[in-house]
Amino acid sequence: MTRPGERVKIFFDGGLRPEGMEYALVCRGERRVRQGLGPGTSMTAEWLALLAATHWALALGEPAVLVGDSAAVIAQARGRVPARGDHAAHLAEWRALVADGPRPALRQVKRAQNLAGIALDRLPGR
Repeated sequence: MTRPGERVKIFFDGGLRPEGMEYALVCRGERRVRQGLGPGTSMTAEWLALLAATHWALALGEPAVLVGDSAAVIAQARGRVPARGDHAAHLAEWRALVADGPRPALRQVKRAQNLAGIALDRLPGR
């Protein structure tokens, strides 16, 4: 549990390998990894990671901060830059997820500080 006034941190990161997209989430020492998500782009993988992190945050029912290293995805989710193509659909899905309750905060960190990115780097074959 978090202390009063604190937000639970959920780290997210997406990646792309020859086998397809993947993502990792880390929260309170628990790691969730999904691989083999099909063809796509690294940015789509980042969006899938953000969406999965948002679902996890909503399931926890606690104030959350979603922590990732993708400046582009975080800027799109914050509404600071437009999302185009498939990413516009991901943005719409994200906005629908957070429309009825408190929106999780978003925070960008360097790749070396992203626990989910570290989890992806440690997967076999990297």
